[in-house]
Amino acid sequence: MSTSPLTFRLARPDEGPAVAAFLDAHWGEKHPLVHLPDFFDFYYRPFGPDGPLQFAFAEQDGAPVAIVGYIRANALETPDIWVSIWCAVKGHNGSGLELMAALPGLTNARVMACNNIRPRTMAFYTFLGYTAERLPHYYRLADKASYAVARVVRRDILPAGGSAVLRLLPDEDALRKCGYTPDPARRPYKDLWYLARRYFHYPHFKYDVWAAQENGKLLAYVVTRTVCTQDTGCAAVVRLVDFIGEDAVLPRLGAALDAILNHAGAEYMDCYNAGIPADVWLAAGFTERIEGDGCIIPNYLTPPLHENTEYYYFTNKPENFVMFKADGDQDRPNLK
Repeated sequence: MSTSPLTFRLARPDEGPAVAAFLDAHWGEKHPLVHLPDFFDFYYRPFGPDGPLQFAFAEQDGAPVAIVGYIRANALETPDIWVSIWCAVKGHNGSGLELMAALPGLTNARVMACNNIRPRTMAFYTFLGYTAERLPHYYRLADKASYAVARVVRRDILPAGGSAVLRLLPDEDALRKCGYTPDPARRPYKDLWYLARRYFHYPHFKYDVWAAQENGKLLAYVVTRTVCTQDTGCAAVVRLVDFIGEDAVLPRLGAALDAILNHAGAEYMDCYNAGIPADVWLAAGFTERIEGDGCIIPNYLTPPLHENTEYYYFTNKPENFVMFKADGDQDRPNLK
């Protein structure tokens, strides 16, 4: 093995083929986010074919030994980023970790995080100085006599109140006319560029973007996705995949979220979230699913897989950090 020093650099806009070739050689199989052009461009070329290609290389003796792909949460010069693809040549895992550590400096990122890491790697990320934890899971059951998708041990339907309303935004123009500026202290900071691109221009999924309002004042944004499950007579589930606003707004939206759930005729609304305290979700009418409590709120729905799915994440800046299911490259189709 060479003892030459590692060098780190960002990919050039024309290096898409080099990224694909490296991953084909060292990932073990063809990665769908790299070989499906619409997803590759969506995640890694957000500013078009002549803009930055959101990958970085670690090189030794002029040859790449590790690669990492990242996704931006905003269009700022100091972006917050999610790590998406990470791969190293066999025997060079240390080089890959050094590349990961160098990534915030290469990208001028304020915050780096990763959604859906392997649970067995959590102790390693903690050793490296990152915060690594399980992503909590919350749900609200609809008032139904029986459930085809969920497996309910305790039929707890909590009170849901609040006077705030949710107004459906039909398109990007409607979003931008709202003029709401998210809190820049919240990590990651999601600007209107990100929200418009992520939820109005995502390949193959339709999201509902809602403006949360009270007494005519815009308070927050809520993003949901309704899934009509297969093999269940089309039982529906509503996923709450993002919330951009202050924690205190959520309990004021309890009744409005319950109305979305009932209008969809869904069995439940669920949300994977870290950073918003469980008692806030409780006040909004959501129950926390605790590992081993016997309740099954399936994550894979087409067709339903009647088991719970646990997600894990890391971040290098845990203060004011919030993560949702749709962050990074998650909440996407099961790509082949």
